[in-house]
Formats: sequence, C-alpha cells, structure tokens
Amino acid sequence: MQSSDPVLNDLFSYIATSPSPFHAVAAAAERLEAVGFTQLDEAERWTEPAGRHFVKRSGALIAWVRSDAAGPGTPVRLVGAHTDSPNLRIKPNPDTGRAGYRQLGVEVYGGPLLNSWLDRDLGISGRVFVGSGTSTEQQLVQINSPVARVAQLAIHLDREVNDGLKLDRQQHLAPIWGLGAPTDGDLVAEVAQTIGTSPEEISGFDLMLHDLTVPASLGIDATMYAAPRIDNLASCHAAVIGLIDSGAEDGFSMICLFDHEEVGSGSATGADGAMLAHVLERIELGCGGDRESLLRSTTGSWCVSADGAHAVHPNYLDRYEPDHHVVLNGGPVIKTNTNERYATAADGVAMFRSVCETVGVATQVYSHRTNLACGSTIGPLTAANLGIRTIDVGSAQLSMHSARELGGSEDPALLTAALGAFLAT
Repeated sequence: MQSSDPVLNDLFSYIATSPSPFHAVAAAAERLEAVGFTQLDEAERWTEPAGRHFVKRSGALIAWVRSDAAGPGTPVRLVGAHTDSPNLRIKPNPDTGRAGYRQLGVEVYGGPLLNSWLDRDLGISGRVFVGSGTSTEQQLVQINSPVARVAQLAIHLDREVNDGLKLDRQQHLAPIWGLGAPTDGDLVAEVAQTIGTSPEEISGFDLMLHDLTVPASLGIDATMYAAPRIDNLASCHAAVIGLIDSGAEDGFSMICLFDHEEVGSGSATGADGAMLAHVLERIELGCGGDRESLLRSTTGSWCVSADGAHAVHPNYLDRYEPDHHVVLNGGPVIKTNTNERYATAADGVAMFRSVCETVGVATQVYSHRTNLACGSTIGPLTAANLGIRTIDVGSAQLSMHSARELGGSEDPALLTAALGAFLAT
C-alpha cells in the first residue's frame, strides 16, 4: 500500500530494495550518484577530497559534502546510522535436512525476536564473490520468491506453547526449503542460477534470509506503517536524503552508515573500527590540514547518532519509564541514559532542539526504565573513539527487532527534515 507522503514512499522503496547491508549501501550510493556525488577509491590517493563524494566498503558507506572554502580545522556535522538488522544468516556449509526435508543451516545474527521469524515466507539475499584469486568480483543476490520457511510446531504437539514459546537456536530455526535428501551444493547452485553464473565460479558468500512482505501503510487512518528493517534503515534513508537535501555547500557535512551495530560494531566496517577516523584524516590532509587541524576539527564537531527509539506500547505500560512515554508521529526522539548507553548530554539536547525548531519539527525525550537493562547504539563508540560531541536520536517504533516492525507514517519525513537541518548548520 503506497502513501501520499513522498518521503515515506521513497523509504518503502529503499527498504524493499535493501534486504541486506550490502544492498542498503548500493541503494544509498545510487541515490547519491544520481545527484552528483562521486565515489572515491580507498586504495587510491585522494588529491581533491573536497566536494561531494562517498566511499563504500562492504556493508558500510561514508558520504560527505565539503566546500572548497572550508579550510583546515573546519568542524564536521556528522550523522551516523547502521545498515544491519537482526536476522537469520546462512552458514558456510548450508545444505542440511532430516526426515525427508531439505533445510538450510542458519546462525542467529544479533538479537532478533525469534518468534517473529516463524511461519513467514522468506527469500535469500546478500552477496557472493565470483571468480578466483585476484579476479574475484562481488555480486549482489536478492531472491524475492518464497523459497524458505521456518515452520512452527502445531499446537496439538505442544499444548503449553501459548504459556511461553521457547526456541532453541540450533534445533528449531533451520528453515525448510524443499523435500527430499539434501545435497551439498544445493544452495550455491540455486544462487548461481539466479545471478547467471556456474556454481564453480562462486568462491564465497555472505547470505541471509529476509521476510518477503512488502512495506505498507497501516491503520484505519494510515497513520502508521509496517516494514522489515525499520531499525535501522529508516535512519539510513533519512541520513542520505537529509544530506542530499541539506544544501550544505559552505561547510563540512558527512553521513556514516556502518555495519555490525547489532553485534557490537567491532569490525572493519563497524563504528568501533577505524574506517571513519581514517576517512576524516584523509579528507583533512587532502584539504591542506595536518594532525593539529584534524584535532581542532573534531573538537568543534557534532555527531547525531540516529537509531530507532522505543515508542510506548499500550499493552505493556509497566515496561516504560512513566514520565517519558514516547509516541509514534511525535517527532524525533532524544535518547538519554546516565550510564552512557546513549551519548546524549545537555549541550547536545540544546543543540538538537534548536536545529529542529528551525524547521518546525517537535522533539521527544526518552529515558529507559531504571530497573531494566538498556540497549546501546553507535553513539558512545563514536564519542569515545573520536572525541566528537554526540547525541543519540531516532524515530519511535514498536516491535523493534521483529522480522516486521511498526512505525509512525509521519516520522520518516520529520526525521529527514531534522537531520537535513542539522547537516546544513
């Protein structure tokens, strides 16, 4: 179901074409290239890093706009988000099965609501490498036909299931994708046929399952929307469109779409890695700066860490801080935690509220219930690793980490406007 809101419709398109982090990066790069951004090669010398550029590495992308007039030490306005979502990822030796069923071996990635993956029509997506040696080439894979399903046990065989479903990650989550005896190479053969190559040419893969239900407006008044991977493709989309629409041509603005946030960010493409620090340093040096001017730049910079926020759930009010209820379509949420699970401090709150006021966007404040463990984001990692002042924000949602999540239909446009205004300051 389409919406009358062009931002929401474009978000639907972005989510539908981004079933994996690799697709999310490709879709973001396509939008950037369409408006004049050029890709730089990380392996080459950057002689002119000012202008409108981006780099992409696996499931991560960094894009920036830097004016030719922005001299050494110019502070950066940075938006960070992440491309990955909790899901089921296919194991290296995937072909398995029992009792006359062909199945796929999967590993749980991140912290999904496992029950939400039951009895859904699932496709396969990710990337493969074709060729061998130094001539390998990455190709994206997106099988959008219903090829797999994690079938739930009938209630007649588990009469207590409605008193508490317990799923063993090793035993109960292997999806069925055919009948008969499994044969080594079945999955690779299917993927090879999909991309038009031979199984022998595929030298490696990173593949995962995705729900095939398309994003849609929801509710009798269409005030909500349902989609997979709202956490955190909604923030990635808002960051990309915010950078494109910001008109930030007389300063230095940047977006960073990291991978692996859902598993701690400790990777070459995660927020706890060196990718962002290296890109910032190379841009500064390429614009005539040095280590001293780089440190002056980071001291004066701001980062908005954009990730999903918990909307209050009407059926579970006891799980929320009673004086900090966050609602759908209430505008971007400023997320706070005194134990530094979020990086927000008072100066960041003042800065972000001021930015939002310039475009008429209301804000909300979230504080986690004190007797419950709080999640975290890329915000504290960016603040700690780079010394950049950081604030955590995001759009409110329900069903976070479900295979299909729920958001407010007005929130994507509100977050996009807020991030665009921030990047333009």
